[in-house]
Amino acid sequence: MSCALLVFSSCAVNAGAEQFPDAQASDPARLKWMVGAPPPPDKTLRFEDGSYFRFPALRWSVANFRQLMPTVNMSRGLAAASALPQRIDPRIEALPIVPIGADQPLTWRQTLEATYTDGIVVLHRGAVVYERYFGVLKEDGQHAAMSVTKSVVGTLGAMLVADGTLDAGKKIADYVPELAQSAFGSATLRQVLDMTTGLDYNEDYADPNAGIWAYLQAGNPLPKPKDYMGPRNYFEFLQTVKPRGEHGQAFSYKTVNTDVLGWVIARATGRNVAQLLSERIWSRLGSEQDAYFSVDSIGTPFAGGGLNAGLRDMARFAEMLRNNGRVNGEQIVPDSVVKDIRQGGDKHAFAQAGYSQLKGWSYRNMWWVTHNPDGAFMARGVHGQSVYIDPAAEMVIVRFASHPVAANAANDGVTLPAYEAIARYLIANPGA
Repeated sequence: MSCALLVFSSCAVNAGAEQFPDAQASDPARLKWMVGAPPPPDKTLRFEDGSYFRFPALRWSVANFRQLMPTVNMSRGLAAASALPQRIDPRIEALPIVPIGADQPLTWRQTLEATYTDGIVVLHRGAVVYERYFGVLKEDGQHAAMSVTKSVVGTLGAMLVADGTLDAGKKIADYVPELAQSAFGSATLRQVLDMTTGLDYNEDYADPNAGIWAYLQAGNPLPKPKDYMGPRNYFEFLQTVKPRGEHGQAFSYKTVNTDVLGWVIARATGRNVAQLLSERIWSRLGSEQDAYFSVDSIGTPFAGGGLNAGLRDMARFAEMLRNNGRVNGEQIVPDSVVKDIRQGGDKHAFAQAGYSQLKGWSYRNMWWVTHNPDGAFMARGVHGQSVYIDPAAEMVIVRFASHPVAANAANDGVTLPAYEAIARYLIANPGA
């Protein structure tokens, strides 16, 4: 999953290569990052030098991006917030969870500490049955969604296909002629939405020469070095991506696909993704808070990973999808879009990506589809962000986190069994 960063960061990727302090020892409130006027030098974090995203400092930063970097607002609108009924179930705390490959169970609460959770909410039939905040994230705070952003933008793209604004079969060059000579020019919008494009672009954070670093440098809103000759914003970088392999043959997770989708959306509608998401979704959810996007040097929202939002508002978004696109009696997302996401994408294409813990899954409209018996589907982001929607259990889970390891493989062995265990519990205790 892509780091929602705009500078070279220290995204940790090798779980076994370094020992990190645990959740309590790295608690950003306990460490008192950025406390004081001004904070002491050893507690001061800066965007310009990347210190804000070195663990454990990143545990403070993911709940405070707007304090350090340029952003654009995503308005909740002027309507009153919708209520989220409360039906807290204290038994969830002690629910036993057996991580993948483990002999002994953890409690649900222990899984939260093991995965550096900053905030988590569980909805059952639209009511809050569990909600906790840790570190510096508060109820009225916003947290980086990282690549969960992709699924939100993918939903918007699928809506525009459903209403005829976009055609999933058309080539990207038909919408954005500037991309005609890039790898994207000959790809269809459907191939971008499902990430089956053939690109000479590497998103391996462990590789210092990977394309992701050049991409993040292009999107860095700070002034470039005097000798820098590369692209200076997202639009310019996307035009440089070269083809590799054939489109449509295999799933390959690459952040640049979502930013191409963002460009297509902006070109077709005259509104950037932050503006259009506000108009079409966020202002119609009954959200409590505005959300915001990080941006590049010309104010382009980072469609691939720049969304920051409140925990409950992200839960409202997920609950709307669980209810087939409806909220407060209004159809916000077409039912056909939700059905298309839930049915999933090409399992054979997905299998070629080699995700050992996600066997049998697929990818559709920038959502991860489990194809488990409950029909669960997910949005996923680095450092542990997730939105988990389980239709059979009538359950939604939204989790914000700041795990020191970027890759989701560091969390999946604990979080996926935990989500499934909560689902089983709620199915067995529907009136709990």
